[in-house]
Amino acid sequence: MKKLYTLILVFLVSLGFSQEYLKNNSVAIPPAPGYYDNATGSGYQLKTQLYNIIKNHIDRGYSGLYTTYITSDKDLYFENNGTVLDIYTENPTGTDIFEYTYGGSFPDGTPYQDNGTGGTAEGQHYNREHLVPQSVFSSATPMYSDAHFIIPADKYVNGQRGDLPFGKVNVASNTYSNGTKKGNNLNSGYSAGYSGQVFEPIDEFKGDIARMLFYFATRYEDLVATWNYPMFNNTSNQVFTSNAINILLTWSNNDPVSQKEIDRNLAVYNRQNNRNPFVDHPEYALSIWGSLLNNTSYDRLETVTIYPNPSTESVININSEIQIDEIELISVNGQIVQDIKNPEFTSNQFSLKSVNPGFYFLRLTSNNQATTKKVIVN
Repeated sequence: MKKLYTLILVFLVSLGFSQEYLKNNSVAIPPAPGYYDNATGSGYQLKTQLYNIIKNHIDRGYSGLYTTYITSDKDLYFENNGTVLDIYTENPTGTDIFEYTYGGSFPDGTPYQDNGTGGTAEGQHYNREHLVPQSVFSSATPMYSDAHFIIPADKYVNGQRGDLPFGKVNVASNTYSNGTKKGNNLNSGYSAGYSGQVFEPIDEFKGDIARMLFYFATRYEDLVATWNYPMFNNTSNQVFTSNAINILLTWSNNDPVSQKEIDRNLAVYNRQNNRNPFVDHPEYALSIWGSLLNNTSYDRLETVTIYPNPSTESVININSEIQIDEIELISVNGQIVQDIKNPEFTSNQFSLKSVNPGFYFLRLTSNNQATTKKVIVN
């Protein structure tokens, strides 16, 4: 067991988490009290309730995205140098090969921001990447300029992705500077059910993309059934294909909400006056789509949701629709801080309380299987 905890510690260090950053940066201010008071249901009812909460956002226009990015997508987490945070070129554990600054330009005076030229290789310009391609909704507003699912991205890599759906690449036909890649989907495991070409971000940002796509499906549930896309099934309730649900829920659970996402959610909220509910409450995704998981290709323990993460109130909530036999809270030096056998869940929730600030691993055991999740308490 000690060997296991040592390996976990090595794993944490390898991911490059910055405790100094978390110590000096507070969690973003939540929305006004009562923002989610009407989100009381489950399944598709909950999705519709969320739609009614977030639907009337302010459209700042397509050019307004660049203004939003100045506060929503700055690198204050990796190099921490205020450059454009582009998830297709950002290297979380090393030096970025390509970087842009807002308002900056190349030595010849050409702006970093897309001016209609270049885009034949990485590092020439950055522009606006629609995670659901704009061709899907014919570039109509307000989808065309909704910053909750449109992010700054290297122009070349953005073009390389084109209209491809997201998925798990089997053998890469192209790999980009930070490890983002494209190729045919791995038609097995959690990504089973699709064999066409897909685009795969690095692990650091898989959950970010999943939660932005959950937002899109919710914010535009009144329109999405008429749009054709490999990840969609032409319904307003389920929205996604079974293959897409397996992929997105896997990514969302394996890559928990980060400080970057929390800060971005607040920055976009300040501009648009609506939030991404799946950043504030990542457990909503499982409540809406979890019953549709393909049990033959999906580890049910991966459906367990930990929130908030990071936590600022010395409480770690665990949401699970399966029976949990044991919960172990483990410090980074391998010490078992809390060990609860046969925990009693109320409405699928159990809370660990009085947790001191720090990094932890939460080991959950169910039916002789176990999973370990990273948690942070500020």
